[in-house]
Amino acid sequence: MMKKSAPDISRITDDVFISAWPEGEHADEILDLNIRLILSMHWMRPSRTLHRPPLRVLWLPTIDTPFTPMPIATLRRGVEAALPIILRDGRAVLCHCRAGVHRSVAMACCVLIGMGHSAEEAMRLVQEQRAVADPYIWYIRRRILEFEKQKLEGRIQA
Repeated sequence: MMKKSAPDISRITDDVFISAWPEGEHADEILDLNIRLILSMHWMRPSRTLHRPPLRVLWLPTIDTPFTPMPIATLRRGVEAALPIILRDGRAVLCHCRAGVHRSVAMACCVLIGMGHSAEEAMRLVQEQRAVADPYIWYIRRRILEFEKQKLEGRIQA
């Protein structure tokens, strides 16, 4: 019998987690962390075995390059889905992409901004809690700061 691999999940706060691509076999471990929503930022559809109540998956297919900035609307959609889970239900969310370095990090920072953190606080917290996270690479940082700007201007209701 093959041994199951451990999921690559980092706790950023009690409410926000970041991971590399989660396998369906990790659903129980994800549920044990009080996670009820997975924000999938990978362009490939996540495993169907993760779509298991009470776990919900919101697939937000996103490309990650300096030449194709992540749409603020995608980040906003993820935050709008995450905040009720966190604030109303007292549950956690997991942001993932392929490696848990850029797209998931941007989404997690935006969720933290939606919860009241500044962009700088969010980026620092994420980097402290997930060693491979790189919120400061210029094209990811730019999207996080733009999300915060739009929130402060009232264009994003989070």
